[in-house]
Amino acid sequence: MAAHPSYARARRPRALWPTSLPLGGDSRQPVSAHCRSKRDEKGYDAGKKITGRKRHILTDTDGRLLTVRVHAADVQVRDGGKLPFKGSRQRYPFVERIFADGGYAGRLVHWAASKTHITLEIIRRGAHTKGFEVLPRRWVVERTFAWIFKNRRLVRDYEQLTEVAETLITIAASATLLRRWT
Repeated sequence: MAAHPSYARARRPRALWPTSLPLGGDSRQPVSAHCRSKRDEKGYDAGKKITGRKRHILTDTDGRLLTVRVHAADVQVRDGGKLPFKGSRQRYPFVERIFADGGYAGRLVHWAASKTHITLEIIRRGAHTKGFEVLPRRWVVERTFAWIFKNRRLVRDYEQLTEVAETLITIAASATLLRRWT
């Protein structure tokens, strides 16, 4: 019986090792970065000092989830904010105004008005305010995130695929809605 190729390689001097392994490599090694797609990777946001993913949600005025998009943390908020707008226009044509925090300010306001015909209003903190302040309309989204993250699986970012994370957020929001309905 022949030995596994990696065992045979380990017995040889390092200079005689093959320069590359076949595609897929050794079955005992984790999947390398070049085999994963860019979409499924977790990024690093230097501003917030987080590694993982960012979640963008679109809710109605009562906090019910309309659209969710998840992407790597190294994508800027202004660029990632386009994702929920693109998907929401066809499903929810009645949405005319969206309230967002200061991270969505800038070119996204003009893009939303010209491409999706949605008025994007930026909710900002007072210039002289120190500490915590409840901002109008922003608390609705924060409350929805709190409802969603009552599910233990969503507290940490365990998922490998962004589609799975989006689906689990949708399921959590649906379960919350069902609990409140009964």
